[in-house]
Amino acid sequence: MDSISKTHDVYNLNAPKWEFFLRSYMGGNDYRDGEYLLKYILEDKTEYQKRLDLTPLDNHCKNVINIYSSFIWRLPPTRNFGDLVEDQALKSFLKDADMDGRSLNSFMSEAQMWSGVYGHVWLIMDKPAVIANTRADELAQQVRPYLTLITPENVFDWNYERSANGRYELTMLKVREWIDDDRSFYRIWEKDTIKGYEVIGEEAKLIEKMDNPLGIIPAVCLYGNRSPIRGIGHSDITDVAYMQRAIYNELSEIEQLIRISNHPSLVKSVDTDAGAGAGSVIEVSDTDSIKPYLLQPSGGNLDAIRASITDKVEAINRMTHMGAVRATDAQTKSGVALQTEFQLLNAKLSEKADLLELAEEQLWNLFAMWQGITSEIMVDYPDTFDLRDYGTELEFLQRAKASGVNSPTFKKGVDKAIAELVLSDDDLAQATMEIEEAKTMGEFEDAQIYKYHIDSGVVSKNEVRSDLGLEAVSGGDSPIEMIQPSQQSGGE
Repeated sequence: MDSISKTHDVYNLNAPKWEFFLRSYMGGNDYRDGEYLLKYILEDKTEYQKRLDLTPLDNHCKNVINIYSSFIWRLPPTRNFGDLVEDQALKSFLKDADMDGRSLNSFMSEAQMWSGVYGHVWLIMDKPAVIANTRADELAQQVRPYLTLITPENVFDWNYERSANGRYELTMLKVREWIDDDRSFYRIWEKDTIKGYEVIGEEAKLIEKMDNPLGIIPAVCLYGNRSPIRGIGHSDITDVAYMQRAIYNELSEIEQLIRISNHPSLVKSVDTDAGAGAGSVIEVSDTDSIKPYLLQPSGGNLDAIRASITDKVEAINRMTHMGAVRATDAQTKSGVALQTEFQLLNAKLSEKADLLELAEEQLWNLFAMWQGITSEIMVDYPDTFDLRDYGTELEFLQRAKASGVNSPTFKKGVDKAIAELVLSDDDLAQATMEIEEAKTMGEFEDAQIYKYHIDSGVVSKNEVRSDLGLEAVSGGDSPIEMIQPSQQSGGE
């Protein structure tokens, strides 16, 4: 039993943090059960539990993780399957990657989200050990590789060794697959064998043992952010979670301050018969009777606590590079500052996309090994993300258009830039063509110019026809006389 339940030294150091990050992301009862409010001096269990129930949580951790995920998965990755494009097992895998109905994109999106919470997750590519004589038999029985996501608190131990070619190779992985009261199941992956143990209480029993058909451990560590320790990632909410806890405690102070200020406490002797309505009662044991009085704290600290919360929210925005994305008030930053923040956020998202791309490439190699084929699959996740302040850009372009620059090329360029901001790709090409073909104000065709001059009496019809190389017409030598409207004389 000791060897089964033994955990990695790094696991023991990180397990409490993983629980804290998980509760911080989940919020609700999970966060409340973590009891992250500081206890007051002499506060009993009942009072503390009541304060936990009354304190709301402003969940910044979930907001940050979801924003990262929404940007990364705004455009799905592209995959080139080469000659395997018609492979039925591959098509089935893309539609149902985990044998639970989730597509590969949905599975990888969830894996990316949890890697951001914990810092990393493990993705295991397994295949049912069902005897099938042909590939057709496998397809008929739906025997194909599938993925399983394992969160870090369920990976008890692991080991990396450097191979002869210098590459680090995973040589052992101990996974707790399920737990039910005092019963649990562990699977230990090694390069040559796969063992399954059922643990009941303190007793461990070997349930299954089989050869590892691949000769390697089919597991990939998807990092949210890399850390110096192999097999351990760095959470996206490492600092956010602690700042959120501080805000949580200050929200408790606000709730307490408002409630006590509105409902003062009554101080009286034990023998005095009096009630305090919604407020509390403080009984003073004293031989001499005291006159009852109300004890009411000042609410002057409320604004200071609210200002402190605002500062902490701004700190969260800075550390996550989301000041412009999460802002609820008008921005006071300069254009350069906003652009720099967008670039920092873009760099972080690009790094996370690269880690996803690397992990999926390794998964496709495992898929090919399980199927006994050569992997020709290419994966490409977006490298850049369209992080722009559309309102600011549109305002700038509108000012540019109204600047009065007398250049048709300039005006068309501004119109194209505005169209790029507000139109989808499907409509943008048509709008660009219409802008190119449109006449800018001040541009006229020759026919329009001639007509204007003839109607104004500047030239005659025959003068225009002569310029155009046409024969004169009868009655066309005299310009059109402009008839001025007669003015009515006023009454006498």
